[in-house]
Amino acid sequence: MSSLGDSVGYLIFGNPISQALLSTAADVIKSTEALLPRKLPAPKATLSAPPPPPVRLPLWELAGRQYNFIRLAGLCGASAVIMGAYGKHIFAKFPNSEDKTESRTVFETANRFHFLHSFALLAMPLVRKPLLTGSLMAVGTILFSGVLYHRALTGDRTYIPVATCGGFCLIVAWLSLIF
Repeated sequence: MSSLGDSVGYLIFGNPISQALLSTAADVIKSTEALLPRKLPAPKATLSAPPPPPVRLPLWELAGRQYNFIRLAGLCGASAVIMGAYGKHIFAKFPNSEDKTESRTVFETANRFHFLHSFALLAMPLVRKPLLTGSLMAVGTILFSGVLYHRALTGDRTYIPVATCGGFCLIVAWLSLIF
């Protein structure tokens, strides 16, 4: 057990990288301590009124104009649940097991993306550019998941390029969070 403890100790503290990091951190702390005042001034003895209690706003007021994305997330999430339940029942009726497996896999991918981006739409009021990011995410979800749902249920591969455009919209929506 001591060899395990020694190994862990070396991995965490004893290796050259950890020692350099700890040494640098200690130097930074020492240099910033010199900048701090040694003695804080005594607080002034004045009586003041207690601060008012925080105002708790409902979500729709906090979100402001962007509350429609929260509504869209609710609609999108509900439709994802409906599609998931529908897919579970419809694939039980497919006669050919190979077609059933491929279609079920495509359907589950569509449903997973549909759910994930429904949750992501909830956060749109918090992002820097909510209209851009939310619109790209909503359009991307409709195009990507919608085409995959269609393909899984009908076997028609005609619209697969549209799913690619939807995937591109989703990628750009996520990248728009960077800027």
